[in-house]
Amino acid sequence: MSFDWNDLRFFLAVARTGRLTVAARMMGTDHATVSRRVRALELQLGTQLFERSPRGYALSEHGERLLAHAEKIENAAAKVQDDLSGTLYALSGTVRIGAPDGFGAFFLAPRLADFAVANPELEVQLVATPRQFSLSKREADLVISLDRPEKGRLVTRKLTDYTLHLYATQDYLDRSPPLRRKEDLSEHLLIGYISELIFTPELDYLPAVAENDQHRFSSTNLFAQMRAAEAGKGVCVLPDFMACHSPALVPVLPRDVELKRSYWLLTHQDQREIARVRAAMSFVAEQVGRARAEFLPEIAPPAQPGA
Repeated sequence: MSFDWNDLRFFLAVARTGRLTVAARMMGTDHATVSRRVRALELQLGTQLFERSPRGYALSEHGERLLAHAEKIENAAAKVQDDLSGTLYALSGTVRIGAPDGFGAFFLAPRLADFAVANPELEVQLVATPRQFSLSKREADLVISLDRPEKGRLVTRKLTDYTLHLYATQDYLDRSPPLRRKEDLSEHLLIGYISELIFTPELDYLPAVAENDQHRFSSTNLFAQMRAAEAGKGVCVLPDFMACHSPALVPVLPRDVELKRSYWLLTHQDQREIARVRAAMSFVAEQVGRARAEFLPEIAPPAQPGA
């Protein structure tokens, strides 16, 4: 039995997106073509690869089995291109990086632009959003994670530890009740994440800072939290590598409240030998290494009035 190898590309697009229209955009074609190619593959293999419903396309049992083989073929093809195309064009195609919003948008975005300029044959995509990414479903080629996965066929390396402190504007502190110790936080608006929408336990740090009945303003977006603090609306837990660059913010109780978290760099084992993925991983690790002092700075308390 033989089949068109190119149909596997359409199969992979549908398997990863679950919808013909989204898969069509990925493939640069229309949904009718995607449907026809998937159906042709099913006829050639003599089996149903997807369960179709109004909610989209879900892999059948045979589709799940084919997915593993199709991804190996996809990775083998990428390695062939890397091996035979030479160093000039080795970094071609697309590399997608998934990252939390703060690290991705604030730290990584301005640096990745340089990586893209240095590799004109490579399309660099950054997905900077607070969510979990599936490397097995190719939602990203490499991921910056707040926790180290304990299972899965993953290649993992630690990027860095980083610290977080409380921050507010000096104007807010001057017109608000005194804030000299941790217990005084009960008199202040605390800005942080919406607890039931936190995508990883590593971000659930407000219980370590204040009581559960603390008056709060919450958002799923770190930049929204930071902007609220910069507007003088309250006290916010922020990564130091972001807050230290804000002229409006000063540290609050840095000796009493300090949190430490870590960033991990992940990719799927099948992707580790692909040149563009290796290059992107090396670039991210190098940039983080150069900025180590920003992730773990020495935070001094603000000067007291009259000091």
